[in-house]
Amino acid sequence: MDRKSIAAWALYDFANSVYAAVIPATIFGVYFVQVIVGNEGGRGDAWWANVASVSVLFVAISSPVLGVIADTAGVRKKMLFLYTYLCIAAVALFTTIEPGMVLWGFTLAVLANIGFEGALVYYNAYLPDLAPRGREGSISALGYGVGYIGSIIGLVVALPLVSRERFDLTWLAVALLFAVTSVPSFLFLPPDRPGTKTLTRAATDGITGFRKIVGEVLAERELCRFLLAFFFYIDGVLTVIWFASVFAATTLGFEAQELILLFIIVQLAALTGAFALARPTDRWGAKKVINLTLLLWTGVVVGAYFVQTKPVFVVLAVAAEFGLGSVQAASRSLMAALIPPGKEAEMFGFYALCGKSSSILGPVVFGQVSLAFGGNQRVAVLALGAFFLTGLILLQRVSVPGRAARNA
Repeated sequence: MDRKSIAAWALYDFANSVYAAVIPATIFGVYFVQVIVGNEGGRGDAWWANVASVSVLFVAISSPVLGVIADTAGVRKKMLFLYTYLCIAAVALFTTIEPGMVLWGFTLAVLANIGFEGALVYYNAYLPDLAPRGREGSISALGYGVGYIGSIIGLVVALPLVSRERFDLTWLAVALLFAVTSVPSFLFLPPDRPGTKTLTRAATDGITGFRKIVGEVLAERELCRFLLAFFFYIDGVLTVIWFASVFAATTLGFEAQELILLFIIVQLAALTGAFALARPTDRWGAKKVINLTLLLWTGVVVGAYFVQTKPVFVVLAVAAEFGLGSVQAASRSLMAALIPPGKEAEMFGFYALCGKSSSILGPVVFGQVSLAFGGNQRVAVLALGAFFLTGLILLQRVSVPGRAARNA
């Protein structure tokens, strides 16, 4: 086991979590909805939903083909670098957005999220190479755990800037932290394997051979069953993450500083959950851990419909985040156990396709339900429970044969 490479891989999760915590999860999402757009009648909710849907649609469509290119042309690390610095550049340009500049803010937010989500395809594809068989769950959880530490650091850095309403410096701080802390990953992750094709040939074959790629995925029956379940439940998870701060600020009146403190608390809960269930994921199997967390998340969205006070919402948020690290790490572990050797980036491209294409639906449901009910976000949150229950039911059809079964 190459400990240096695993540490470099986990550190990338630290780096990109600075973006995830401050931009979509807390400060920028609320700033976009309330300041850049304005949320009269749910208008800001709808625009923010469009940011999520457009960005993940691009990643969903492009990821399978780009995954093949990364595998066959040997450019996985280069693609990781390209997407990472697209995100960083777009966040730095957030400083040019003024209130009312809806289209410019929308464009930059979409580009930033494309960079963030696209990089995850290549980042996730390293897991099967780095983790010994039987350790996928704990190594995956390590990445998420280190990522939550990055989230906390990012929020701590943002807190004094937001308190002084220096949002421009907040965006620059996020971009700088992401850029600096991602460098060790590019230095110490394993080099790309030699490509079997030129980049041009790999791109041509990847585009023209998409039907073949689909056929290879469909030939893996249990993988297909898992991806179908994942399609639904991860949509609910990602949509809750995307709109949690907007719900807290709009429905319950959380101020910006309160949001940051809230998310520092919940990141600690997520960190605890990721590590607490790391070994159970290896021992009990990833499938059982996912089942438990989906039941937890169903209860959370039902509770959010009825919540009236900030302290009760904090309790719900802590419960949700405890399960967040677990469901993400266990899902990635189960996916890694089901992938045929040598097709990691290609199959994780489809993992992204299912996760990101489903993520188009959840934000649209939230945004349109909120808009239809005059900005009532409680009904919109409750509607997300259907995604968790559907995913839970479909997951019961998945079985993992052979020695990988202990990771399922």
